[in-house]
Amino acid sequence: MEKIASRHFGVENSHHLDVYVNGNGYAAAKKAITQMTPAAVIEEVKKSNLRGLGGAGFPTGMKWGFIPQNNPKPKYLVINGDEGEPGTFKDKYIFELDPHSLIEGIIITCYAIGSHKSYVYIRGEYKKSIQRVQEAIDEAYKAGYLGKGIMGSNFDIDIVVHPGAGAYICGEETALLESLEGKKGFPRLKPPFPAVVGLFGCPTVINNVETIACVGPIINKGAEWYAKLGSEKNGGNRLFCVSGHVNKPGVYELPNGTTLREIIYDHAGGIPNGRKLKAVIPGGISAPILTPDQLDVKMDFDSLKAIGSMAGSGGIIVMDDSTDMVWAALVAARFFAHESCGQCSPCREGSGWVYRQVKRFYDGHAKEHDLKNLPGIVNNIGGNTICAFGDAVSMAVGSYVSKFRHEFESKMKTSVSV
Repeated sequence: MEKIASRHFGVENSHHLDVYVNGNGYAAAKKAITQMTPAAVIEEVKKSNLRGLGGAGFPTGMKWGFIPQNNPKPKYLVINGDEGEPGTFKDKYIFELDPHSLIEGIIITCYAIGSHKSYVYIRGEYKKSIQRVQEAIDEAYKAGYLGKGIMGSNFDIDIVVHPGAGAYICGEETALLESLEGKKGFPRLKPPFPAVVGLFGCPTVINNVETIACVGPIINKGAEWYAKLGSEKNGGNRLFCVSGHVNKPGVYELPNGTTLREIIYDHAGGIPNGRKLKAVIPGGISAPILTPDQLDVKMDFDSLKAIGSMAGSGGIIVMDDSTDMVWAALVAARFFAHESCGQCSPCREGSGWVYRQVKRFYDGHAKEHDLKNLPGIVNNIGGNTICAFGDAVSMAVGSYVSKFRHEFESKMKTSVSV
């Protein structure tokens, strides 16, 4: 299988410019700027079926096409490298092992949307990532790949690295924009959408790290090549982060549409100690949990949506039959309660309420009416908030209650101390 986002992983000094250039690096950027129009670049990305690989899965080329070219204001490209979703650690590898693939993707994307400045927003805890990306940007400036008149053209581009401050909500694109502007990371009401009113009130495209790292290979080898690698409407490969109860946790690049069963048993080595699978989170902690009878689902956006879950960030968390699912729900609920930004009442009050209710079950203090009330409490959060954080609380925690109700019932009879 041909690698894309991880094609340089394992190559010695892969983060250095000379190594990247020796592997045909920046050829795609030069091709785009000197041989293609911006509209042609956007059309090529549309035909590739590249989708946003940060969580939402929105078609990338379509998102770029929303930028109004008749708007006289500056246009910006913002790279979402916050990666605060538990179970997700793929962007970190790109930052540290192949930062120039991200930079090349940024150049091509900025050319396509008519932008001359990009901000790379990196999770504050990723100290090494911040250092590696900045070093790569400095190398690119010195070599003429960034700055004024890059690669002998009349196209100018600057890239700025912006460390975040550890807030999960800043992974939401409009909260990220607020943070970039120096404000508290509160999500914005939409419309207006960022493509029209984004960073500093200007037209803005926000894309995930892995998404932009795939742009160079698409321009080099063509949309048809990329589209054929994946499944219908889900072009190319994807980096899957596998953690939890597996023999070989790690990051695996596989075609979109690879089944969850194949990822867990063929690539991640199956469940340790001969234990059986009990549950799987397929796309980071926000994704509704799946059970063993759902393992043959294709790991792409449309297939997972069809069975009531989501591909999300590609973070696969595996749980064996020793896992207490009420405890797992408690961990998820505690995370959401802690990370709610507090802007919307249903989420601010509801996420904490859900956590306290789940904790009552775990502690063995819950009564029958608690089990009746919990689904209603959970469901009243989703759909009633400015951003999708409330939906995540409802879908994720709600899936534990609906699929493992018997374990919640058993906790009403058993006293357990935390």
